[in-house]
Amino acid sequence: MSIRTFIDRPLLSMVISVIIVVLGAISLVSLPIEKYPDIAPPTINVWASYPGASAEAVQKSVVAPLEEAINGVENMTYMKSTADNGSGSITIFFKQGCNADMAAVNVQNRVTQAQAQLPSEVLKIGVTTEKQQPGMLRMLALVSPNGTYDENFLSNYFLNNLKPAILRIQGVGKVEVFGSPYALRIWLKPDVMARHKLVPADIQQVFQEQNVEASVGSLGANSDNVYQYTLRYTGRKNEISEYENLIISSKATGEELRLKDVADIELGQADYIYQGSVNGHPGVMGQVSQTAGSNATQINKNIDKLLEEVKQTLPKDIAILSFNNTNDFLFASMHEVIETLVIAILLVLVVVYFFLQNFRATLIPAVGIIVSLIGTFAFMQAAGFSINLLTLFALVLVIGTVVDDSIVVVEAVQQRFDAGYKSAHKAAVDAMHGLTAALFTTSLVFMVIFIPVSFLGGTTGVFYRQFGLTMAVSVGISFINAITMSPALCALVLKPTKDDDGSLASRVRKAYNATYHALMKRYTGIAMFFIRRKWIVTSCIVVASVLLAVLMKVTPTGFIPQEDTGSLIVSMQAPTGYTVERTKAIMDRNIQKLRQLPGMDAVGGVAGFSLMGGSGNNQAMIMIQLKNWDERGGAECSIDNITNMVNGVLWEEHEATSFAMAPGMIDGYGNGGDFEFSVQNRNGEDIKKFYDVTQNYVAKLMERPEIGEVFNSYKIDYPQYKMDLDVSRCKKMCVSPSAVLDVMSSYLGSNYVSNINKYNKVYQVTMQLRPEDRNRMESLDKIFVRSDAGEMQPVSQFITLTKEYRPQSIGAFNLFNSIDLSGNMATGASSGNAIRAIKEVAAKELPKGYSVEFSGVTREESETGSNILIIFAISILFVYLVMVALYESLFIPMAVILAVPFGLAGSFAFALLFGVENNIYLQVGLIMLVGLLCKTAILLTEYATQCRQAGMSLKQAAFFAAKVRMRPILMTSLTMIFGMLPLLVATGAGANGSRTIGVGVVGGMFFGTLALLCITPALFVIFQKIQERFKPITFVEPTDPMIIDELKLIEKNSEEKKQKV
Repeated sequence: MSIRTFIDRPLLSMVISVIIVVLGAISLVSLPIEKYPDIAPPTINVWASYPGASAEAVQKSVVAPLEEAINGVENMTYMKSTADNGSGSITIFFKQGCNADMAAVNVQNRVTQAQAQLPSEVLKIGVTTEKQQPGMLRMLALVSPNGTYDENFLSNYFLNNLKPAILRIQGVGKVEVFGSPYALRIWLKPDVMARHKLVPADIQQVFQEQNVEASVGSLGANSDNVYQYTLRYTGRKNEISEYENLIISSKATGEELRLKDVADIELGQADYIYQGSVNGHPGVMGQVSQTAGSNATQINKNIDKLLEEVKQTLPKDIAILSFNNTNDFLFASMHEVIETLVIAILLVLVVVYFFLQNFRATLIPAVGIIVSLIGTFAFMQAAGFSINLLTLFALVLVIGTVVDDSIVVVEAVQQRFDAGYKSAHKAAVDAMHGLTAALFTTSLVFMVIFIPVSFLGGTTGVFYRQFGLTMAVSVGISFINAITMSPALCALVLKPTKDDDGSLASRVRKAYNATYHALMKRYTGIAMFFIRRKWIVTSCIVVASVLLAVLMKVTPTGFIPQEDTGSLIVSMQAPTGYTVERTKAIMDRNIQKLRQLPGMDAVGGVAGFSLMGGSGNNQAMIMIQLKNWDERGGAECSIDNITNMVNGVLWEEHEATSFAMAPGMIDGYGNGGDFEFSVQNRNGEDIKKFYDVTQNYVAKLMERPEIGEVFNSYKIDYPQYKMDLDVSRCKKMCVSPSAVLDVMSSYLGSNYVSNINKYNKVYQVTMQLRPEDRNRMESLDKIFVRSDAGEMQPVSQFITLTKEYRPQSIGAFNLFNSIDLSGNMATGASSGNAIRAIKEVAAKELPKGYSVEFSGVTREESETGSNILIIFAISILFVYLVMVALYESLFIPMAVILAVPFGLAGSFAFALLFGVENNIYLQVGLIMLVGLLCKTAILLTEYATQCRQAGMSLKQAAFFAAKVRMRPILMTSLTMIFGMLPLLVATGAGANGSRTIGVGVVGGMFFGTLALLCITPALFVIFQKIQERFKPITFVEPTDPMIIDELKLIEKNSEEKKQKV
């Protein structure tokens, strides 16, 4: 089937385009929507609780055995662990793309192998293996604005009513509520216990005897009785009064000792490690995390739907607030991108109209844009892609490219009209006869440039794949449209240009012709200047290549642009040893000040936990939700200015160290901050030396201009007491050493002894001394242990306490002790610069046996930082190979490729000028730019080859091709530049990503087009001459009427010159 078939049968061409559009429209409705594709690696978390144990005890007895067992599990990349007072956790990171469910099963199998080495207290509570991604999907808060409900009630309402419903939503991995459930608290009275010669183990025995469920059978079964009766044992108690009356002992005299006689019993909290407030009122916050491979956008939509239902049943004076909802930023960004897409299309059509001066002619590229963009959605559905910021940006980028094919067709037909054609049908047929090969070549070259990057692995591979393939397919569809629909429409709707009739088109034509002829006159002179002085062309290429290398080196690097997500996270650390109550007082003071700043919508906090420092009495986290982007107009309420104001408030607080940071841009890839890494101790040296080495390293790192601040929550000066047990004295006094430890653990720790059913839930029963009975050293004198002879002995005589200062948590990275660090880069610096500084300072300052290990998105960036050179090299190699195959020449493709360094240098120059990082967004734009510049240059070289084969000299062929192709090249370049202008000046949500792409493409197209127009004709002369030395030119009879006319003109001029001679 020839191309003429589509011109002769316009309905066939239209049906093809309609089918493409319909398939795309159907796919558009069903495509999932998300911020980014699934790029975060699967993560499995293992958690265990060891109540009352120190961080060192947890590390040695819980975390270390689990780490040893888990290490090396299939597809694991690295793991981190933290041992805190009373609990430990291990996070295992896996290769991107591996099955998260299988990873969880494999980890659970390894955990099972290690359970025999764990303390019985840990196994009693259980070891939890969870499939979840690090970082938060969103933060929810329950608040009582008028203070009707206290934090205990709000916490349990969250745990009992909200958390279970959220966990049932597909894709939710974990809901961590920063509060505690109800628990029946048995507050033991040590003096009464001693008087009755009781120890905590006796109370535990009471619960084992009197608070159990039991099966006691039935009466009348298997008999001739009429009825059968099931016997129900009352078993587990439900009311506090029932627990108060549990019998500890009973004498023959009728005297009974009940639990209420030796303890106070109340319904309290299982623990008191967190305290929260929201907007200055009682509140409880909960963090929602997703599972690997889940759609964050859909999860948030389902959570929003659930919250709307829950709000209908909330008790009066309870409200639900949301912090850091990733959907807010996503949909605001998508709105901006779609608006940019529409504006870009309009600007492109304005440019096309200016060049063609014909509404009908402008309609044809408009149809091409619609068919190409909508049709791409069908491919996205088939490939498993989603509508996300990457694919939307790809569609914006590709506008200037997909319109190019239609422009070339329309412009070629218009040239036939200018040459005297009167029939639109004949003009379309003749135009396509000499144009189809060029369209195929240019489209194939553009598409093939994205093939190598589509095979990259890891997170960056997903970025390049979705970005690149979306653009490549869109260009492929535009090629199909250009050889079917576009020529058919040209034959149907275009007409030869009329003379001046006073219409708008006529006036535009006058302005265009005046501008075009003036420009053509200057351009032809410049083109011939370079054709005659080829040494200047060579020098320009060398200069451009050197300049490109320098600009690439000095341009700041990054992974993805940091955006204004509409929220901030504050990590706060009070002095070591501070209680949760004191930490909360400082946090509340900061919250009150922060609420007065402009742009604030809600401010909430949790004392006892921070994203950077983890759990700890002196840790706190403050969540800041900003007003909508539309409500924060002006520089005062920009995210940078608000962050500075927030940090200003925090730095005024001298009783705590705090800093604000933006949430992580990639869902499930860390919590935020510009970089995160760990200092690793491979020597096994003591913690004090390790800490000193780390502190010295941080101090040196802070001296680097690339680093703004480094946050280190790790401290080794938490006040503690080392307890030594005098075993010899225990033996003398007939006291078991284990009994002493058990008594202290139960009195001073928190001993889980039984369960209580309340409000259709099962809660723990825990026993412990009241806080006021265990708040000082003298409290140990009131704690007694029972000897084998039944005598009560104070535990203080068996132990020796020595005050010391130790860390309250111990971290490890891949089995070696580590200290986690995070921070922000300096103003004007980039994350790539910060990573380089971290490596350089580590190489210089860290002693032998110490190293740094990156984690989260920083690890991904550090591992892929050098890929850009390889990607460019492979992409250009593929373009070269395709052109070699198409041209059957090793040399002509060089005339196309050597214009690329000018465009790339222009991109990096604009990046420096506008303060843009060299990140994935810029790099994908650059790859597209390489393809577009090569595609545009091929229009010139391909036509120059036709001219040469028709009999023109090398210089004549290059010069004439430059004249003829100047207009389509300018149209292609200006449509792309004008299409990118909305991105260049973008504001609001997602503005940084838009500006990054816009800056790179506009700068590259501007300089690349100038170089292409000026030096490509000269390069054609150089390489065609080399080609003809190896393979002499074969002349063919020309069929292009413009080439024929030019040959006649050349011949005429030649005859005139001969006559003059």
